[in-house]
Amino acid sequence: MSTRYGMIARNGLWDNNVVFGQLLALCPLLAVTGTATNGLGMGLASMAVMVGSGFAVSVLRNVITPEIRIPAFVLLIACLVTVVDMALNAWLHDLHKVLGLFIPLIVTNCAILGRAEAFASRQNPLAASFDGLMMGIGFTVALVLLGGVREILGSGTLFANASLLLGPHFGFLEITVIPDYQGFLLMILPPGGFIVLGFLLALKAMVDSRSRSGQVQVANPNVEKVFTAAGVLGRGARAGEQP
Repeated sequence: MSTRYGMIARNGLWDNNVVFGQLLALCPLLAVTGTATNGLGMGLASMAVMVGSGFAVSVLRNVITPEIRIPAFVLLIACLVTVVDMALNAWLHDLHKVLGLFIPLIVTNCAILGRAEAFASRQNPLAASFDGLMMGIGFTVALVLLGGVREILGSGTLFANASLLLGPHFGFLEITVIPDYQGFLLMILPPGGFIVLGFLLALKAMVDSRSRSGQVQVANPNVEKVFTAAGVLGRGARAGEQP
């Protein structure tokens, strides 16, 4: 059981990460990650929808008929997005104004509908909720990482206005990384998002490549031992056949 949930966690955080593995949700990723604060807010909102939709779809998987499953899944996701949108507007109004239209557009996030169809509709509620949590955390990490790199290069700060957008308890996140920095406007604009995303994808590909090569090197000694043992046995058998 622990191995299964470990695989779900690795799948959501790394191997099948919404951004770095599936290249989905790029529209909100590039649009709202001008700062790490915006990325964190968007990621947490998306994660709440992922967890809720995974649980709801799993609980209702035997009630919803296959013919109407996709419209039903979209309806469930839309209801959850509406609740999240209203909650942000009520308790985090400044963040709600910054994220704007991209909160309702969570409904169109292919990653959420895809996990509902491919995983939640076939698993128990606990596994489906955990998968949604891991996928949500992986997506949030990608948003914060991209937003953090763009913010540091663009303005020299990290988690700017966190106390204003996320609440006073998040004020400790605000850091001035480069004092008296004049800024690099390109990094905050959409082209900067594409550039940083490209470098992050390349970095993940390098890590995956080294990981695979390391696994092959670990496996090679065992393979050589097998072939060596087979060769010794073969020579022994041939020697035994000689008169």
